[in-house]
Amino acid sequence: MSKPPASGPGADTPEASPSSGLLAERRAKLAALRAQGPAYPNDFKPDSRAAELHAQCDSAPPDELQAQARQVAVAGRLMLKRVMGKASFGTLQDASGRIQIYVSN
Repeated sequence: MSKPPASGPGADTPEASPSSGLLAERRAKLAALRAQGPAYPNDFKPDSRAAELHAQCDSAPPDELQAQARQVAVAGRLMLKRVMGKASFGTLQDASGRIQIYVSN
């Protein structure tokens, strides 16, 4: 006993759907990226974590911190952002905790 051909939503095969050309184009672009190396490289290496920064900087007076003008590389999820003209503040969370960041143009 044979089944009747499927009809209705979802019955289209990927080759017959209107978006198959788009998928083929995306796959070709991804293949071209992979030919040049990793398609989505993750080569960023943070050098500090939130808990480490709190331990090192919480007890220091603000004048001393400003004089150091220390630059660090941190990674995490931006949980909150507040844009106030040319200055912006954000809360960045990593596996060890949260820190507030300040960004200016």
